[in-house]
Amino acid sequence: MNPPADCRRCGVCCFSESAEYVWVRGDDWSRLGAEAERLAHFIGNHAFMRMRDGHCTALDVRRDAAGGAEFFCTIYENRPEICRDLGRGSPECLGELETKAAQVAAKFPSREV
Repeated sequence: MNPPADCRRCGVCCFSESAEYVWVRGDDWSRLGAEAERLAHFIGNHAFMRMRDGHCTALDVRRDAAGGAEFFCTIYENRPEICRDLGRGSPECLGELETKAAQVAAKFPSREV
């Protein structure tokens, strides 16, 4: 299963400068399987997804045919519960959009120049 199309055009929920942004619980670690060590790390006694270039390391940013950015979760089927719980269009989703959309759009303009 792929992420919903409108999520692929957005992706802001995957962005943060914090190394403690995406919690990984025990069930999440198990679901990540052999990829867990590569994708997640421990800070103290808590596990988190690794972050790279200001976003979750599982996020792959691609360009569509028109040059627009598309955001793909490479572990969508196995993503952590906190990601599964973030409902598209929910107040939390809208909050992420409000606080981060401009920053993500500046980093990944809609068209390559």
